[in-house]
Amino acid sequence: MNIENIKNEIDKKIGSKVLITVYGMRNRTDRYEGFLYKTYPNIFTINYQGEEKSFAYRDVITKDVTIKYL
Repeated sequence: MNIENIKNEIDKKIGSKVLITVYGMRNRTDRYEGFLYKTYPNIFTINYQGEEKSFAYRDVITKDVTIKYL
């Protein structure tokens, strides 16, 4: 899996509802449910409660961020 594959997959799903899980330090886990909003060369954004939240493709590769399509 590489960044281009992930970016292409996300590009196809723009507007889809997603659940983003972010695995942080000290076993902290944050979840964001929103809609895929935009893609950029290094990041993608979701619309979460009227705000834009951004995530890096590299974090998806390292599994620090997971995407579940709803």
